[in-house]
Amino acid sequence: MSNNTQVSTPKEIAASLTEFWSPRVVAEVDDAYIKVAKVHGSLAWHSHDDEDELFMVLKGRLRIEMEAGPVELGEGEMFVVPKGVRHNPVADEECHLMLIERKTTLHTGSTVTEKTRSLADQLRPV
Repeated sequence: MSNNTQVSTPKEIAASLTEFWSPRVVAEVDDAYIKVAKVHGSLAWHSHDDEDELFMVLKGRLRIEMEAGPVELGEGEMFVVPKGVRHNPVADEECHLMLIERKTTLHTGSTVTEKTRSLADQLRPV
């Protein structure tokens, strides 16, 4: 997180990222992190046993695949994946996201893939 006085929007920060599927913490509110990410392709089927996860599309489109059926999100739309629900975020084209998650939320839950990022990675300065 940056401590400078220059103000950037989540949309600007997400656009500046150079890695896909590597969320970065841009703020914290009580026990939650506000993160931004640039995504393309498919992440991984996973769940968060004890945490809800809010996805908000800043640019592009996101499909959140779930066993009950997919949710399609466009720019400015958001959706909360309830705790315990298996899901797989998919972006057919580049998409920029804002995420709100409790600080205890692991990137891909108990599923670990080559795309999984540690909290230390997510806390790196933007």
